[in-house]
Amino acid sequence: MAAVNTVSSLPCSKSAAGSPVAGAPRPSSCSVFYPRWSKRSSSNGVRAQVSTTETSTAAPAAEVKKAVKVSKKQDEGVVTNKYRPKEPYTGRCLLNTRITGDDAPGETWHMVFSTEGELPYREGQSIGVIPDGIDKNGKPHKLRLYSIASSAIGDFGDSKTVSLCVKRLVYTNDQGEIVKGVCSNFLCDLKPGSEVKMTGPVGKEMLMPKDPNATIIMLATGTGIAPFRSFLWKMFFEEHEEYKFNGLAWLFLGVPTSSTLLYREEFERMKEIAPERFRLDFAVSREQTNAAGDKMYIQTRMAEYKDELWDLLKKDNTYVYMCGLKGMEKGIDDIMLDLATKDGIDWLDYKKQLKKSEQWNVEVY
Repeated sequence: MAAVNTVSSLPCSKSAAGSPVAGAPRPSSCSVFYPRWSKRSSSNGVRAQVSTTETSTAAPAAEVKKAVKVSKKQDEGVVTNKYRPKEPYTGRCLLNTRITGDDAPGETWHMVFSTEGELPYREGQSIGVIPDGIDKNGKPHKLRLYSIASSAIGDFGDSKTVSLCVKRLVYTNDQGEIVKGVCSNFLCDLKPGSEVKMTGPVGKEMLMPKDPNATIIMLATGTGIAPFRSFLWKMFFEEHEEYKFNGLAWLFLGVPTSSTLLYREEFERMKEIAPERFRLDFAVSREQTNAAGDKMYIQTRMAEYKDELWDLLKKDNTYVYMCGLKGMEKGIDDIMLDLATKDGIDWLDYKKQLKKSEQWNVEVY
């Protein structure tokens, strides 16, 4: 058994949906310690054919074995698709609290669901949610995938919960009608005790690297922060016998306003805990500009460290993870393209090499 002491600091909000169950983090508390407990070669054959003068029958050929690729990621024992749409797991909402300010452009909620240990997952995976009700054709709603926002042992440290970070989708269509996203509104409106149908877990693209001395660069916009919250909790808020992070974690988070800086208190607490191992940079597009007066998007902030980032990218133990809006990818490519060209390197080819070696990992939508 490994002891895990954690600071849970969900940003405060007046808009919490109900009260948490006993033992759950209090939405109104921003720095509460919770004692946490959790359990814790390939070879190539050579095909040979031997002839003898005594017989005309060849000896049996040796079996050719294909080399087995060993992943650099924490993929041992990873579970995928344990639960599927036809037979989902039904959990319950334990906590649902708004984590954006009242003046924020849109609502984002942090929610915790019970799994009773029946939906085992790893940092970087996703789960599917099937909202209640039927669609316009009278059929059950299809599942939506969400990146998991909690470490493998969950926010309560007992390996019996899973957390999500969900933005409520509401927009006006071309006909002037207000449209609400089916699943996001279902989730954001959940009250503690409500049932939730879940599938998965799925995905291996965003699993953490095995190397505890790695440099991990995390690029997030909005709710794309979810998998990185799970990474960072494991790195800085938990103690594991089999994993102690001694490398560098560098998070870039892009949001429109300071009132939408998700989990800010948690990340700032991590920086206090490990100032030499955690770097934190925000890009607030509607409030910040660079020296040239350009809006501060995530790629704009990264450009301020472009030479340092490029030097890190040339190392074998640097891993880049990107999660969020699809539009962020091009802006980051543009930065790297210029830097690579100066070194006589074709960035697109180099990125392919990074992907092949599992050092460039992207999950955008």
